[in-house]
Amino acid sequence: MRNIFKGAVLTVSLLVAASAMAEESAKHFAGLAAPDLETAVSNFSEYNNRLETVLNGELTDNDLMTIHQLTYTLENALEKINIYLEELAQTLEKVHVASETYNREALKEAGSAYLKTSRIIVK
Repeated sequence: MRNIFKGAVLTVSLLVAASAMAEESAKHFAGLAAPDLETAVSNFSEYNNRLETVLNGELTDNDLMTIHQLTYTLENALEKINIYLEELAQTLEKVHVASETYNREALKEAGSAYLKTSRIIVK
């Protein structure tokens, strides 16, 4: 009975250790940084293309690891893009209000800022 208990404890310990090692190895990728919107959009586009290419195959274990690595760069890019999109929505609201109130000067300023950022995202 003692040997069964020791075996069970050893099995559980090995499973916990293996799980911790798997989590640790999965967390070591940093991905490419996205310091600005231009870089974020470029990385997002490129890494989406890479993801699509890998997804079109049979998905080997190496492919899964490749996809795992790609997601770090995609997450960094999306985080930066989301920050800019939130700011862009606020700028668009300024355009909206300025046009509604016939404030030409504010409209030109906000409109210019809106277009400058939006054209980075959509060309």
